[in-house]
Amino acid sequence: MIAKKATKKRPKNLNLFTIRLPINAVVSIMHRASGMLLFLMLPALLWVLQQSFASELQYAQITHNFQHWLFKVVLIVVAGAFFHHFFAGIRHLAMDVHWMTSLQKARFSSRVVLGLVGVSVVIFAWCIW
Repeated sequence: MIAKKATKKRPKNLNLFTIRLPINAVVSIMHRASGMLLFLMLPALLWVLQQSFASELQYAQITHNFQHWLFKVVLIVVAGAFFHHFFAGIRHLAMDVHWMTSLQKARFSSRVVLGLVGVSVVIFAWCIW
């Protein structure tokens, strides 16, 4: 007769907002989320580019629309997603070639990515505002 293996009853935490993820996981999840945001925004960005090439009047209308604060905020969010995806992608590529793979170095590179994203977004926001 096969003996039943004793399974350890572990508590289950299904509330994702109470789980404290390490900074490496946060940067990785944000890398995926920023990639998804960029992918979903691509048709709108290409449509705006196409409209700007259609005529001088359309180009003037688009540049006028981008002076509105709401368009600037959307542009800053998209730029922030781009900056995060770019810097976190470089970090992931570096880790793929076994550079900064220890836990301490991975945490440091995650903080560097978040710092670079913050500085880049602030500079970009300052330039367009």
